[in-house]
Amino acid sequence: MIPKLSAEERAEAFASLSAWSHDVERDGLHRRFTFADFGQAFGFMAQVALLAEKADHHPEWSNVWNRVDILLTTHDAGGLSARDVALAKQIDAVVA
Repeated sequence: MIPKLSAEERAEAFASLSAWSHDVERDGLHRRFTFADFGQAFGFMAQVALLAEKADHHPEWSNVWNRVDILLTTHDAGGLSARDVALAKQIDAVVA
């Protein structure tokens, strides 16, 4: 089983992922990305899909035209885990 982050690990994660917010209800990381148009949003999703598949850790997400909302939470852990933090950092690198 994958462990949930400790309080100290959570504090470090939120400090290093300032663009992400804590979804308290789902105990996960949330971020909204906005692009110029649907093509850019969909291209971003394709890049993230490849990262997620490689990590065997798949986001909950939605797309409306130029907007992509991503929620990262680890169901096996019952909330936020190191896997979520690692994928969030990889996703941030895609848009950097």
